[in-house]
Amino acid sequence: MSKDAPIFLTGASGFLAKHILLTLLAEGHAVRASLRSPARADEVRAAVLPHLPADAAERLTFVTLDLTRDDGWQGAMKGCAALVHTASPFPIKQPKNPEDLIRPAVDGTERALRAAASAGIDRVIVTSSSAAIFDSNRPAGYVFTEEDWADANGAPENHYSNSKVMAERAAWKLARSEGLRLTTINPTLILGPSLDTHFGSSIGLVRRLMKGRDPMLPRIGFSMVDVRDVALAHVRALGRDETAGERLITSAGSMWLTDWGRVLKDAYPKRRIPTLTAPKFVLRLLALVDAEARAALPGIGRREDVSAEKARRMLSLDFIPAADALRASAASLVEMGLV
Repeated sequence: MSKDAPIFLTGASGFLAKHILLTLLAEGHAVRASLRSPARADEVRAAVLPHLPADAAERLTFVTLDLTRDDGWQGAMKGCAALVHTASPFPIKQPKNPEDLIRPAVDGTERALRAAASAGIDRVIVTSSSAAIFDSNRPAGYVFTEEDWADANGAPENHYSNSKVMAERAAWKLARSEGLRLTTINPTLILGPSLDTHFGSSIGLVRRLMKGRDPMLPRIGFSMVDVRDVALAHVRALGRDETAGERLITSAGSMWLTDWGRVLKDAYPKRRIPTLTAPKFVLRLLALVDAEARAALPGIGRREDVSAEKARRMLSLDFIPAADALRASAASLVEMGLV
């Protein structure tokens, strides 16, 4: 993709978005980044620019936009070459009102894509999620691919999954009606190093284990991917026209949560890190007083397995191993003095 015009990046203060911004700037692109609050511009600069040549600062500009409001979107992307619309936050604790997740995800996606179309942009990358792919009705051992979709009318506890299905379907619908060349990146649980102390719930889960908050761990398995690979997937997709019209899963493989504990315990043997599996009845008792434990109950005994072969092939990705992504998360937490 030509570097004569900037790439427009929404939600630049996010954990993944900062890594996408870092990758874009490192490859010589100019970036016009949106923030909900202009006060966070210095935070983003401080996280990203120390890792880049001095001229990167000149290629980075910010605009203030709110995905829940129309103000400012008209004309915000004028002169940009492409749009990268990043994901909604991933909550460990589900909100009481599902609309708190669903409406910002769907309305924000529609607002961003319509603004791109109005600005004459036809190349769009949207960060979706494996949550838009996983279907709990599939049997154990089923390997999910890009052909699969989660049920947008699923169980009440799956508000996040529902929001991602609805937002991605809205993106594909708009892409068809507006003539956009859309690619969605569907990452699994994103780990890896944080560029600053502003990270999401996935790194928060690593922090919980590192702090030894729980004596035992639920039998839950996650498919995982390093944030650096997810960022690279976005940038490579931009430059490869053959990815337009495709969904691309990014994953380095699956691990049980107890395996997380063992990997971290091996790396930090002096820390009180849980490695034992908690019986389900213990989790039910804990769920009475702990919202995060309550959120984990539906996933007990299940591990998410996906195929990322399509992304490997189309994007020439060689994924960082899942255990290395986990160790990188922990190392960044230790370096920042947060555990």
